[in-house]
Amino acid sequence: MRRTTPLALAAAALLLAGCGSRQDTGSGGRTPAPSGTGAPSAGRNAGDCTAHAHLTAAEQDRHVCVAEGGELRIVLDGTRDRPWKPVTASGTGLRAVNAGLVLRPGDATAAYRAVAPGTVRLTSSRPRCPEPTAPDRVACEGVEEWTVTVRVGA
Repeated sequence: MRRTTPLALAAAALLLAGCGSRQDTGSGGRTPAPSGTGAPSAGRNAGDCTAHAHLTAAEQDRHVCVAEGGELRIVLDGTRDRPWKPVTASGTGLRAVNAGLVLRPGDATAAYRAVAPGTVRLTSSRPRCPEPTAPDRVACEGVEEWTVTVRVGA
């Protein structure tokens, strides 16, 4: 007969409690973002800030709160004809970290660690239409802007 120690029972209870804490909302198994952030998260911290956020072009003009110590990743899918410019950050609270390689021409990626309370504005842009390839085509001078405001919460 096998004896179960109180420590093993406590560990099993914690494991089971963690298994039921995540809801499937039909979003690929990711939990929905706190309201007003616009970004799915893998975990949340106090103050309705997310521990991890992944942003795409769909999050244009959103406000996101990332908990101090959390991570923010950005992937803007572009094309060779309509490339995104590199993401720029202005403000305090985020530190750039290695985002990995960009393998597809036109994409822009960035990654940041939330290092201190503050607010940062992230921006990028790309042409609204491809540059003309023939001399008789009209050039499109419109620019698509992408902006997200990130608040780093303590």
